[in-house]
Amino acid sequence: MAEVVEAFSSDAADDVKFGFQRPEMYQTNLAGTVDPYDRHLFLCYKTYESWPSRVEDSESDTLPKVLSAVLKARKKDINVKTRLTVCEGREGTEFSDGDVLIFPEMTKYRGLKDSDVDSFVDDVLVNGKPWAYGVQEVLAGSHVFICAHANRDRRCGVCGPVLIEKFKEEIQLRGLKDQVFVNACSHVGGHKYAGNIIIFSSDAEGKIAGHWYGYVTPNDVAELLDQHIGKGEIIERIWRGQMGASVEHSEKKDKQKIPNGKELANIEKPKKDNAQEKKEDMTSCCQGTSGFSCCRNGSLEVKETAEEQGMKGLSKLSSWMDNWEQSDVLAAVAVVGAVATIAVAYSIYRKSG
Repeated sequence: MAEVVEAFSSDAADDVKFGFQRPEMYQTNLAGTVDPYDRHLFLCYKTYESWPSRVEDSESDTLPKVLSAVLKARKKDINVKTRLTVCEGREGTEFSDGDVLIFPEMTKYRGLKDSDVDSFVDDVLVNGKPWAYGVQEVLAGSHVFICAHANRDRRCGVCGPVLIEKFKEEIQLRGLKDQVFVNACSHVGGHKYAGNIIIFSSDAEGKIAGHWYGYVTPNDVAELLDQHIGKGEIIERIWRGQMGASVEHSEKKDKQKIPNGKELANIEKPKKDNAQEKKEDMTSCCQGTSGFSCCRNGSLEVKETAEEQGMKGLSKLSSWMDNWEQSDVLAAVAVVGAVATIAVAYSIYRKSG
């Protein structure tokens, strides 16, 4: 009995520190936290409990390491920005060791081996054609990948397995077992946003989109199934971004909402003086080809503008004086002299009186 109580206390402590009750939950604006990319490659390999911290670089796990190394070596030859993630491969399930899943193409190749990696990458990823040594299969349904990489980060290790079980439970209740598939995956970036999940499903236009969600809890699972997968509608309060979209696009699409639903627009911004506003307005940057930059320094331009305005003022004064006739100048001098004479005479008069 004491062992059961101790185990329960340990689980509760883990949940407070690493799970869904940890203080960092909902403290960050999630939109725009996904680096831009256009294709996601999943290598099915062993179970999440067995993955080392850096499974793509592990000496004992040669297949993930070889695939990762070849992708890096051929990066310049691959026209589509591709991300590699490891997911579970369990015998007797829909995905086994060595299977490769490709999104948004929704294709699968079975049984990739170390010796096949070069030809696979060359055919499929570089040249965009079917792999000569494998059979291309079509993936059906929606696919949910949940980070459960405990050896990489404890938060994912605590949140991930709970979310996997909750998804399976809700899928079973809705009779979606053959339509929605859930799998554990390795680190995807953003441990502090755990639970982290990626959903590949058809959007409102019928296109396959990979949407990332963070701070996901078991309470969000039913909504993700019904709203996102069922209706193709994004749940903005926990949405991080999507495959194929830039960070700027993701931030705009979020409509300036933070995870707890507050509007960022309602948060008063510190007031700036006119000079600061002008400096910010004039600062801009663009990136040209071959690394050429056409950035402009706002403070420099403001300074130059002030100097130019001063010079223009002096120029106008000089021009104004040049337009005077000589006679006008002499008349003005005479008037000034007369006024001075009167002032002196008046001063002498006062003293003599």
